[in-house]
Amino acid sequence: MRNRRFFLLSGAAVLVAAAGRSFPGRPMGAQAAETFEVTRTDAEWQALLGEERYRVLRHEDTEAPFTSALNDEKRKGIFHCAGCDLPVYSSETKFESGTGWPSFWEALPNGIGTREDNSLFMARTECHCRRCGGHLGHVFNDGPKPTGMRHCINGLAMTFKPAAAA
Repeated sequence: MRNRRFFLLSGAAVLVAAAGRSFPGRPMGAQAAETFEVTRTDAEWQALLGEERYRVLRHEDTEAPFTSALNDEKRKGIFHCAGCDLPVYSSETKFESGTGWPSFWEALPNGIGTREDNSLFMARTECHCRRCGGHLGHVFNDGPKPTGMRHCINGLAMTFKPAAAA
C-alpha cells in the first residue's frame, strides 16, 4: 500500500512540477501584485539564490518530491525563508505528511502571506514569504489537528537553523 501511495504521489508531483515549468512567462505570483519590504532586481535574485532556488522562490516552480533534506529534518529549530532569512515555520509544527515535501500545520506569526492560486485548473492557496514575496508552497485543508491545515513547502524555499543547545 505504501509503494502504491508513493507511486501515485510521485506521479502527481511530477505532473505539477512539469506544469509549473511549462509556463515560464507567467506572472511571478505574489511578487506581481504586492509590494514587499525586501526587493531586489531579477539579476540580484538570481545571483543571491542560484538557479534552483531562484526558480522556486521567484517563479513558483515546484521541486521534485523526496529531494529536500529538510523533508527529513527532525531537530528542533526554525525554518527561514531562503530569500530573506525571515523565520517562517517552527519545527514544533512540522509533521510527516507522506507527500515528499516538508509539511507544517501552522506558520509562525507574521511569517507568510497567502493568495488564491487558480493555476493547474484548480483553486489552491499559495503561500509566500511576507517580507520578500518568495514562493514557499501551498496550503491545503487536509492537515492534522489542531489547525487541520497542511502547509506543503518546497525545501529549496527554506533554510533551517537548529535551536541553540541548552
